[in-house]
Amino acid sequence: MDDISTGTLFSLLVLLIVISGYFSGSETGMMSLNRYRLRHLSKQGHKGAKRVEKLLARPDRLIGLILVGNNFVNILATAIATILGMRLYGDLGVAIATGGLTVVVLVFAEVTPKTFAALYPERVSYLSSYVLTILMRVMYPLVWMVNAITNSFLKILGLATNQGGKDNLSSEELRTVVNEAGSLIPRRHQNMLISILELEEVTVNDIMVPRNEITGINVNDDWKAIMRQLTHAPHGRMVLYRDSIDEVVGMLRVREAYRMMVENEFNKENLLRAADEIYFIPEGTPLNVQLLKFQRNKERIGLIVDEYGDIIGLVTLEDILEEIVGEFTTSVSPSLAEEITPLPDGSYLIEGSANIRDLNKSLSWDLPTDGPRTLNGLVLEHLEDIPDSKMSIEINGHFMEITEIADNMVKQIKVLPVLKKPR
Repeated sequence: MDDISTGTLFSLLVLLIVISGYFSGSETGMMSLNRYRLRHLSKQGHKGAKRVEKLLARPDRLIGLILVGNNFVNILATAIATILGMRLYGDLGVAIATGGLTVVVLVFAEVTPKTFAALYPERVSYLSSYVLTILMRVMYPLVWMVNAITNSFLKILGLATNQGGKDNLSSEELRTVVNEAGSLIPRRHQNMLISILELEEVTVNDIMVPRNEITGINVNDDWKAIMRQLTHAPHGRMVLYRDSIDEVVGMLRVREAYRMMVENEFNKENLLRAADEIYFIPEGTPLNVQLLKFQRNKERIGLIVDEYGDIIGLVTLEDILEEIVGEFTTSVSPSLAEEITPLPDGSYLIEGSANIRDLNKSLSWDLPTDGPRTLNGLVLEHLEDIPDSKMSIEINGHFMEITEIADNMVKQIKVLPVLKKPR
């Protein structure tokens, strides 16, 4: 290089620093891309996204290409800087060139381009993909050789080298993505998506109408009582049973009963004949599974049975849909509004039969849901006894006063307002 002028060497050094910055920025930009947005744009036909996605399909080759190019440029820049330092300052120039080049490379070829690329990864990646695609074809033999050596070394260490592009999301990660979507997805839609993801964590037991609240018709009652129940039926379907809910005989569509009344065909024999077969659901069935079963079996309502075959509750298709979109019909059980009475001091008077999950959702509370499903059950579990007098307790930061006890259960509870902890 003795025949090359100092000015030419200096210009070449500046060019090499710029190229080094290009490689550094390209690496950061490629690795900072939102892979899901990239995949979406690629499917939409975005040419830059398609090029980048093809390069990222084998990240080991892409990183190998960038590092080979970057190291080659940096080593050549170091040699030129050393020659310039010796020409200008003699032996002392080696130390000056080393220190000066380190600062220049750090600022202009590393920190600055990488910071810019991290802030604008798409702009950097789509533009740099033109050059990287060409370089990949030209330098493929060298890149392949480097990758073969590194991949062999990784295999010796027991590490897999064929995991590129496998960036599937778990349900927890997807939940985080939905929550972080911000204004891109309306809040109501976010809540619906989160509810769908949570269906697998909720079972039919959590939303069922308890056995003691199931509305049915005892077919052994006198005919006038049966007619009176039908004319005042609060729901579109009624359970038919003999004396006890455990002796169910069918599920009657009230509309079908009205039709028979109009056609003067209504009697107990036709009533039983018109009833549909009961659809039974095992307790503990996750809601996402039961939703598919309702669809597959073309059912809308079912009775939940425990491991002994005893009926413990009832669940409908509407109940599951309400878990996703919120309440849109009259609930089978008494509405939560009827079970909660707000008091002027900010506390609430709540029925012991109130569902804990509904309380948490409606009042933004954090009562435990991994045990009992009603407020009465939660209190009894906490006390490990049935109280015989009014008393106060504290559960998960919620202070409660038991105000009414009857029939071996807590009938009514006053929940005091949650005090904010001092900072």
